[in-house]
Amino acid sequence: MNTELPFAVTVEIKGVTKVATFSKLSDALVAIRTSLARLPLDDDQAAYLADLFGDASASRIAHQLVEFGAVRAIAFIGIESAHPIYLRAASE
Repeated sequence: MNTELPFAVTVEIKGVTKVATFSKLSDALVAIRTSLARLPLDDDQAAYLADLFGDASASRIAHQLVEFGAVRAIAFIGIESAHPIYLRAASE
Protein backbone atom coordinates (compact mmCIF):
# COMPACT_ATOMS: atom_id res chain seq x y z
CA MET A 1 0.00 0.00 0.00
CA ASN A 2 1.16 3.52 -0.77
CA THR A 3 1.96 5.23 2.52
CA GLU A 4 0.96 8.69 1.34
CA LEU A 5 -2.72 9.37 1.68
CA PRO A 6 -5.24 11.40 -0.33
CA PHE A 7 -6.10 13.32 2.83
CA ALA A 8 -4.25 15.25 5.52
CA VAL A 9 -3.65 13.72 8.94
CA THR A 10 -4.03 15.30 12.36
CA VAL A 11 -1.81 14.33 15.28
CA GLU A 12 -1.93 15.07 18.99
CA ILE A 13 -0.37 13.74 22.17
CA LYS A 14 -2.85 14.81 24.86
CA GLY A 15 -1.24 16.94 27.52
CA VAL A 16 2.00 17.15 25.55
CA THR A 17 1.36 18.67 22.11
CA LYS A 18 -1.30 20.75 20.47
CA VAL A 19 -3.25 19.38 17.54
CA ALA A 20 -1.27 19.68 14.30
CA THR A 21 -2.26 18.79 10.76
CA PHE A 22 0.13 17.45 8.14
CA SER A 23 -0.44 16.95 4.42
CA LYS A 24 1.87 13.91 4.41
CA LEU A 25 1.71 10.88 6.68
CA SER A 26 5.51 10.71 6.74
CA ASP A 27 5.68 14.23 8.22
CA ALA A 28 3.05 13.34 10.83
CA LEU A 29 5.04 10.27 11.90
CA VAL A 30 8.22 12.32 12.22
CA ALA A 31 6.35 14.82 14.41
CA ILE A 32 5.05 12.05 16.67
CA ARG A 33 8.48 10.42 17.01
CA THR A 34 10.13 13.78 17.70
CA SER A 35 7.61 14.61 20.43
CA LEU A 36 7.86 11.14 21.99
CA ALA A 37 11.67 11.32 22.03
CA ARG A 38 11.42 14.37 24.31
CA LEU A 39 9.33 12.56 26.92
CA PRO A 40 10.83 10.78 29.95
CA LEU A 41 9.57 7.35 28.88
CA ASP A 42 11.08 4.17 30.25
CA ASP A 43 13.16 2.16 27.76
CA ASP A 44 10.46 -0.41 26.99
CA GLN A 45 7.78 2.23 26.40
CA ALA A 46 10.10 4.31 24.21
CA ALA A 47 11.06 1.28 22.11
CA TYR A 48 7.44 0.16 21.72
CA LEU A 49 6.23 3.60 20.60
CA ALA A 50 9.23 4.14 18.31
CA ASP A 51 8.38 0.85 16.60
CA LEU A 52 4.64 1.59 16.54
CA PHE A 53 5.16 4.95 14.79
CA GLY A 54 8.36 4.07 12.90
CA ASP A 55 8.93 4.27 9.14
CA ALA A 56 8.53 0.49 8.87
CA SER A 57 4.98 0.84 10.26
CA ALA A 58 3.88 3.56 7.81
CA SER A 59 2.08 1.12 5.52
CA ARG A 60 0.14 -0.42 8.43
CA ILE A 61 -0.76 3.03 9.77
CA ALA A 62 -1.88 4.20 6.31
CA HIS A 63 -4.11 1.13 6.05
CA GLN A 64 -5.64 1.79 9.48
CA LEU A 65 -6.29 5.44 8.61
CA VAL A 66 -8.01 4.48 5.35
CA GLU A 67 -10.06 1.70 6.93
CA PHE A 68 -10.84 3.13 10.37
CA GLY A 69 -9.95 6.83 10.21
CA ALA A 70 -7.67 6.76 13.26
CA VAL A 71 -4.73 5.20 15.07
CA ARG A 72 -4.54 5.49 18.85
CA ALA A 73 -1.95 4.59 21.46
CA ILE A 74 -1.00 5.73 24.95
CA ALA A 75 2.32 7.01 26.26
CA PHE A 76 2.79 6.36 29.97
CA ILE A 77 5.06 8.64 31.95
CA GLY A 78 5.41 7.01 35.33
CA ILE A 79 2.48 5.19 36.86
CA GLU A 80 -0.17 7.91 36.89
CA SER A 81 0.51 10.00 33.80
CA ALA A 82 -1.14 8.62 30.66
CA HIS A 83 -1.04 10.62 27.44
CA PRO A 84 -3.26 9.37 24.59
CA ILE A 85 -1.70 9.64 21.15
CA TYR A 86 -4.12 10.35 18.31
CA LEU A 87 -3.42 10.12 14.60
CA ARG A 88 -6.56 10.79 12.56
CA ALA A 89 -7.74 11.57 9.09
CA ALA A 90 -8.04 15.37 9.17
CA SER A 91 -11.58 15.27 7.82
CA GLU A 92 -12.84 13.56 10.99
